Amino acid sequence: MRSRLLPLLIVLLAGVLLALGIPLAASQARDEQQGVVVDRIDDTTRFASLALSATDVEPGTRPQTDALQDELDRYYEVYGINAGVFQRDGEPMAAAPNGWEPEGGADGVEFSEALAGRRSEGPAQVWPWDTHRTLVVASPVIRDGDVIAVVVTESPTGPLRSRILGGWVPIALGEVAAMLLAVAAAYWLAGWVLRPVRVLDRATHEIATGRLTARVAAAGGPPELRRLADSFNEMADNVEEVLEQQRAFVADASHQLRNPLAALLLRIDLLGLELPEGHEEIASVKAEGKRLAKVLDGLLDLALAEHSSADLRLTDVAELVAERVASWSPVADQKDVSLLLVGPPAATGWADPVGLSSALDAVVDNALKFTPSGGDVTVTVAATPDHIRIETSDTGPGLADGELERIGRRFWRSGRHQNVGGSGLGLSIVGALLTAGGARISYGHAEPHGLRVTVEVPRHAPEPAGGAAVIGPRPVSDAR
Repeated sequence: MRSRLLPLLIVLLAGVLLALGIPLAASQARDEQQGVVVDRIDDTTRFASLALSATDVEPGTRPQTDALQDELDRYYEVYGINAGVFQRDGEPMAAAPNGWEPEGGADGVEFSEALAGRRSEGPAQVWPWDTHRTLVVASPVIRDGDVIAVVVTESPTGPLRSRILGGWVPIALGEVAAMLLAVAAAYWLAGWVLRPVRVLDRATHEIATGRLTARVAAAGGPPELRRLADSFNEMADNVEEVLEQQRAFVADASHQLRNPLAALLLRIDLLGLELPEGHEEIASVKAEGKRLAKVLDGLLDLALAEHSSADLRLTDVAELVAERVASWSPVADQKDVSLLLVGPPAATGWADPVGLSSALDAVVDNALKFTPSGGDVTVTVAATPDHIRIETSDTGPGLADGELERIGRRFWRSGRHQNVGGSGLGLSIVGALLTAGGARISYGHAEPHGLRVTVEVPRHAPEPAGGAAVIGPRPVSDAR
């Protein structure tokens, strides 16, 4: 989320800085040009005075322009600025360099304004990239209210453009520094705003994976997020209380029903002694009673698994897996199924040994149950930097894609395997056992056919957090 919020804040801050910096740079450029224009106006005013003196002679005599020409020549040599005094028709009275005429002659914009008796207001703004521009300023020479001549100067803009660019450098450096500060402020602001969101997301994930005691510490962040954290904690308290009541009810109901059911099965056995041996109805009632007993045992195991706390410790997972595979080897031999273990002799991770053993027993039992005679069940242990992966693959019939999405749900069994014994609670209990210990379980297709069950055990100590649920010591199994 920060990757989306931070660019938005940076764009907004950059827009604000540009909105301030661009007008400031334009103002600096206008000030520089205005200073040059004022200087040129002063120069043209002085030349206009000299031209007025040169033309202040008796009617019919030639104006004395030598002094004016000398002044214009020195001005050009010192400053490199073209300058000249021109009659109303554009004929030069004096100009430097010799023969220079302003662009456009008497029809130029600045010349026309001076003929109208107005000083030039200055040309359009010159920018550093206007390399071919010149700065033309014209002033009228007025006698007795009439314009008798026009003084024109044409300045190169190189020095002006350099000064404008030089003035922009500190502005640009200031903008860069302000932008860096703005980025740092935006990064801190995004972190401050999103930190409670990340904490809330982590707590939500923990609750979703079964750690119902996870809560959010409502410290830091905007007031709205602190109120959201309080509301989340209140919701989590209510959810935990409701689920706790549900678990207590399931556990109590399962426990209370076991004794009457046991008594009922005993009476059925006694009744069976009164009937002929092999009576079909009595056999069917006994089978259903035993199935009901298994369901109650599964419900009680599931309630205990979701209610108990995990005893996490550093465990040699590879050794534990080898022990469980060895204990199931006689069952595999009896079913004529090859049970293989592949992996390193040692691989440590953080787990509850009792809960993980119960989960492994259920997974291996499930694989052996659905693998036909002559098939293979392979348990592979592999270590990654973050997890110990325990993969159990069989060569049974497997499950369809849609069925893989439903496996692990309570009481769910594949319609193709209803003839295989089971209550449909085994893998639900496995999920509760593993979740309580911080592990994960996933299901997939084995090659060329069959089911692949993958258990991932964390290799690093878990962060202190509210956890829920582990562990019934009894091995349990599931049906597909």
